[in-house]
Amino acid sequence: MLNIVILAAGMGKRMQSDLPKVLHPIAGKSMLAHVLDSARELEPEKVVVVVGHGAERVQQTFAQAELAFALQQPQHGTGHAVQQAVPELVGGDQEDDATLVLYGDVPLVQADTLRRLLEARGQGVAVLTETLADSTGYGRIIRGADGSVQRIVEHKDASDAERAVKEVNTGILVAPTARLKDWLTRITNDNAQGEYYLTDIIALAVSDGVSVQAAQPAAGWETLGVNSRIQQAELERLWQAEQARRLLEKGVTLADPARFDLRGTLECGRDVFIDVGCVFEGKVVLQDGVRVGPHSVLRDVTVGAGTQIEAFSHLQQAQVGEEARIGPYARLRPGAVLANHTHVGNFVEIKNTQLGEGSKANHLAYIGDADVGQRVNIGAGTITCNYDGVNKFRTVIGDDAFIGSDTQLVAPVTVGRGATIGAGTTLVRNAPDDQLTLSRSEQRSVSGWKRPVRKS
Repeated sequence: MLNIVILAAGMGKRMQSDLPKVLHPIAGKSMLAHVLDSARELEPEKVVVVVGHGAERVQQTFAQAELAFALQQPQHGTGHAVQQAVPELVGGDQEDDATLVLYGDVPLVQADTLRRLLEARGQGVAVLTETLADSTGYGRIIRGADGSVQRIVEHKDASDAERAVKEVNTGILVAPTARLKDWLTRITNDNAQGEYYLTDIIALAVSDGVSVQAAQPAAGWETLGVNSRIQQAELERLWQAEQARRLLEKGVTLADPARFDLRGTLECGRDVFIDVGCVFEGKVVLQDGVRVGPHSVLRDVTVGAGTQIEAFSHLQQAQVGEEARIGPYARLRPGAVLANHTHVGNFVEIKNTQLGEGSKANHLAYIGDADVGQRVNIGAGTITCNYDGVNKFRTVIGDDAFIGSDTQLVAPVTVGRGATIGAGTTLVRNAPDDQLTLSRSEQRSVSGWKRPVRKS
């Protein structure tokens, strides 16, 4: 039975923010949410989040996450924090029952690394360590003659010889639940900081004859913490580089991996090309052969095979079929569903609309709350007038219709199959199939008319 305790009580003064530190984002998701995602992959029996600074806000943010919360107020160190979680821990009767301690401001530790840590402990304790060229500020791992971990010494309490050690504690550890509860009652705050260190349980484990093992992460960025905006920005770029690397390994072409941002999940088929400066949020699916032009933003979008998205296009909660062409400077808003071989050009906005196969809106149009048939041509300047200030109404355009430029379709209205709407028309009544419908005043020229001149 596995408990996971996540320490998330810190104020984060160096963040210079009213937002609790663990709610600050990395790749569009709060740091605590990243930790929870990795934790859940281990299928724990219980997850306890220790909160303190901004506790109410943290609890509200994760109110639906089936978590237990423990309050640490005031904060007297990591050992004190885990002590607050003890009443929430389950199990302990079996040797396999364990408690894993994670940190809400160390967001990118991966589930595979945590699995290795759990395997390394056997029936004892295991700590996640890292070897650094510069170990200043970190707790040092002190090993015995047999190579086993004997204790962890915090930097402020370490001797010169101990400070020379390069293997450091990341803070992440796993211990038998029953023994952890006992050790937490035996730690003291007799140290330079006057705090209760969780790391002191290592020496207690050794003195009790409990084996202490170590494991290391697959990548150094997994154990990096965030205490400032600078560290947050640095970790953001490291994580984006890792996500770019994973896509490249799967065959995706990135014009420049350093200019790529993924703030969700991105599923790509074969031979996908992504140009510079693109941002992907939520769940995005790009099927085979999709090309995404520079500085485009896609959020919760599915794009069919062979479709091209040109530069500076924004797509949100939309579906695009195969062999379509979007942009440049196009905007697809929620509810836009485009069939195969559709064209949506520059400065066209589509919202809550079905656009049939082969239909086109190539320039300067707004199509909202509409059902557009197949092979429809929508001219420049066309607007579906779908909103009366209170209610929304739908426009229906039949197959093979032609909508002339600068047309206003005042919904609710229907354009018949094969109908032609003359340029400049304001359509307020249904247009019949296969007929020309237009509304214009008669053109005339006025002889002898002169432009006004500026008065002195």
